[in-house]
Amino acid sequence: MTNSLPLGAFPELTVLHLPLEDSRVQPLVDGLIEEYDSRYGTLFGGAGKEMRRYPAEEFAAPHGALLILQEEGQTVAGGAFRRYDEQTAELKRIWTHAEHRRRGLARRVLTELEAEAERRGYRRIYLTTGPRQPEAKNLYLATGYRPGFDLAADPETVLHLAFTKELSAPQEQRS
Repeated sequence: MTNSLPLGAFPELTVLHLPLEDSRVQPLVDGLIEEYDSRYGTLFGGAGKEMRRYPAEEFAAPHGALLILQEEGQTVAGGAFRRYDEQTAELKRIWTHAEHRRRGLARRVLTELEAEAERRGYRRIYLTTGPRQPEAKNLYLATGYRPGFDLAADPETVLHLAFTKELSAPQEQRS
């Protein structure tokens, strides 16, 4: 189904911070499994294995967060972070529904996750994406993330494309 609304005329988005077990998060999980399986097959052990790698509590406060964007009650995008180390949040599960891509929703998810990580006291963001997700790689580069790999290398030889981004200093350290 193609969205027939003109560009810029999209309904308002609602940002919801939810536990992984909430039924409104299920479209994100299902969408990621379908996406990972279609792009990678069993390369990394299968999408189901990846989705079970981290327990739900790692994406819950105080060290983690999970959010979705809803439009007219439909989950259209989302993402999460977990504690990587004391100063660093690791972004995971960034997803946009296939029918809602090319609207800036992933960028909005990044903005929301970065702001929440900063509120939680994190100073840096770390993330990895796979070699068969060039749109994700381009998004991270366009939003100020530094690659931790050789951009000229064949992504299939790198496998895990790592990125980092520094967040603003905590308020008490700002001048």
